[in-house]
Amino acid sequence: MSSTAPPSVPPSPNPGPPTRAPNALQRFFDGDVWHSFTRSPVTMAAAVVALFCLVCAVFAPWIAPHDPFDLSTVDLMDSRLPPAWSEGGSTKFLLGTDDQGRDLLSAIMYGARISMLVGFASVLVSMVIGIALGLLAGFVGGKTDAFIMRVCDVMLSFPSILVALLVDGIGRVLLPDAHGTLAFAVLILAISLTGWVQYARTVRGSTLVERNKEYVQAARVIGVKTPAIMWRHVLPNVTGPVLVLGTLQVASAILTEATLSFLGVGVPPTSPSLGTLIRIGNDFLFSGEWWITIWPSVMLVMIALSVNLLGDWLRDALNPRLR
Repeated sequence: MSSTAPPSVPPSPNPGPPTRAPNALQRFFDGDVWHSFTRSPVTMAAAVVALFCLVCAVFAPWIAPHDPFDLSTVDLMDSRLPPAWSEGGSTKFLLGTDDQGRDLLSAIMYGARISMLVGFASVLVSMVIGIALGLLAGFVGGKTDAFIMRVCDVMLSFPSILVALLVDGIGRVLLPDAHGTLAFAVLILAISLTGWVQYARTVRGSTLVERNKEYVQAARVIGVKTPAIMWRHVLPNVTGPVLVLGTLQVASAILTEATLSFLGVGVPPTSPSLGTLIRIGNDFLFSGEWWITIWPSVMLVMIALSVNLLGDWLRDALNPRLR
């Protein structure tokens, strides 16, 4: 009786190294938000302009041709020089000089730094106050909700610039010798006093929807305390509209700061922002020195327009109905 050999089993192919799960950065580049960004030329151009303005503001001490606040380098004989390509201009001052002989390009970089610092700080303060009050009003409800919403209605009854002028004026009366950090704090508070209302109303509306969902009810059943439910569970689900609103409010806060500085109640004169530079140039506009006010105005428009375009794109990208 002959024995038959067992059939040969083909070797299993090499499985190779195990595949890794994509990290957060890879998921972002594969997501809908990045895809929407790369498909919008206007948004990409706005991002480039915003990044350019941000780099000029943040790295002004290193990339600015001159230090406009160093009095040892300022010469009154160089005051009101036109741009370098105009007759009478100097290549030393590419965009010309102001009435004090300061290089206008350097002054714009430093001024944008101050304007963006005040704008971002005021939006951050507004977000903290508005999110906290909006969560409290939407989750607790009852008399607390009614009181916070009535305060919001009262704040919306006054023009924001009028409230900012009032608060900044009161701060200057109570603190006449305030300089530096304290003066900036008063200005940031003046802008934030009306900016928190939008965040509170937005977060309240989203919280009213989220508080009745299953995950909130489950957290209550297992004994999670109300503050923990608000901050750990509800807050992450209402941050989408807040991010969009915050992006749009940055441009509004920068314009408000420029308006206050133009009116003479903004940042201290020793630290001129874009609004202060525009106000100074406005005095020489009709005498032919147009560059003193035009170039700071162009920088302000570039910042505000690019941030607004990014905010509009972010609002559409985070809206699932538009995907």
